[in-house]
Order: sequence, then C-alpha cells, then structure tokens
Amino acid sequence: MQPETVHQLLEINHLFYQRFAGQFSATRQRLNPGVVRSAAMIPANADVLDLGCGNGLLAAHLVEVGHQGTYTGLDASEGFIEIASRMQQPRTRLIQADLTGPDWVDLVSGQSYETIVSFAVMHHLPGLALRKQFLQQVRSLMTPRSQFIHSNWQFLESSRLAERVIPWQQVGLQDSQVEENDYLMDWRRGGVGLRYVHHFSSEELHHLASQMGFEVEDEFRSDGENGRLGLYQVWRRVSP
Repeated sequence: MQPETVHQLLEINHLFYQRFAGQFSATRQRLNPGVVRSAAMIPANADVLDLGCGNGLLAAHLVEVGHQGTYTGLDASEGFIEIASRMQQPRTRLIQADLTGPDWVDLVSGQSYETIVSFAVMHHLPGLALRKQFLQQVRSLMTPRSQFIHSNWQFLESSRLAERVIPWQQVGLQDSQVEENDYLMDWRRGGVGLRYVHHFSSEELHHLASQMGFEVEDEFRSDGENGRLGLYQVWRRVSP
C-alpha cells in the first residue's frame, strides 16, 4: 500500500474517533463477552498494558474483579482518554498516544508487561507494513512469559453490518489502491461517519503471528447477535 493511501486511511479513522468519541462510547457501556473472557485470563497481579483502551471499561472491570497489578491504557483519542480518566481507578495510568507511530512504545518502555491487550485495534491499521511495525513494538515489551490478547471485528459475519460497507470511490480511492479484505464502513449514530477496517481471517492472523515471532496459544469467537463478531487470539512471544 502506498504511503499516501495509508495516510488517507489513518486520517479517516482519526477524524471519526475525534468527532464521534462520545457517541461511540455511548454504545460501549458494557464490555463485550469476549473481553470479559479475556480478562479472566489475566493473572491477578499482572501488570497490564491496554493498547486502544477506549473509554476505560476494562480498567474498571479489572478493579471490580480484584486485580492487583498496574494498568496502563493508551489511546489516540483525546475524547476517550478524557472519558476514561473520569473513572479515577487505582493503579491506573492513561496516556494519549498514536499507536500508528514509532514513538508510543517509548512512553511505556523500561517495563515488561505480563499481559498486553489490544481489542478492536489491529483491524484499523492500514497496510501490512504498519501492522508489522505495531506487532514488533508489542513484542519488544514482552518477555517469553507474557501474553498478547487481541480481537478483530468480524463484521462480514453479520448481513446487517455487511450492508454498511460502502465503495472506496466515495473517498476518492480505487479498489487497486487498498489491500485485499480492506473495507470502508459507515457510521449512523449522531451523524454520518466513515471508518477504515481490515477484515482478518484466522489464517491471516496465524500467518502474521508466525512472521513476527509469535505463536498462537488460543483462539475463540465471541460477541454480537450471533456470538461470532469478534475473533480473539492469545499470542505468546517465541524466543529469541
């Protein structure tokens, strides 16, 4: 994918979450079942890094279930960080940071995390090169004992959501300029918005894990009206 296309897609998502942070948060007042299941995999004293923390619901949930480790949440959206900060959870640090850039890892380095989570984030990273950069950064913060739990939206499993895919021509792009399984989705709450989303398959994620020095330890599907709108995987870092 050409750099100018990557920039355009990132800008589409940046503008969406800048404009609709409040409306989006209003639709996310409970954790998805898959996130709750993932949270149960986090050791009680683990230091947790949440990449794409959104409105802070996971931090609140961990406190509720008696988690004693630290929690660090990063999100690019100033609106989400503001919403999350209102909860004022103990042992919690919130940082506004662009996960698509090279520098966010410096804000949380100097510490290894027993659990790193990233729910509904990777599918917003346009281009294989950017996804590999992100995963390399994640891996640098892990030890062989760490786990990386992530989810990706499976919107094509829903005919209702699939109808919200719109042509690339609406933003001045051609199909040939984006990668296979890249989509443009519309948003209809509190105004009209657009989001770039990549639709991962299990096979694609397994291949990506192998390429980047991870092994897939677990996989499950959850969420939505059919229990299949989220594809969750647990990765471990492969030595060295």
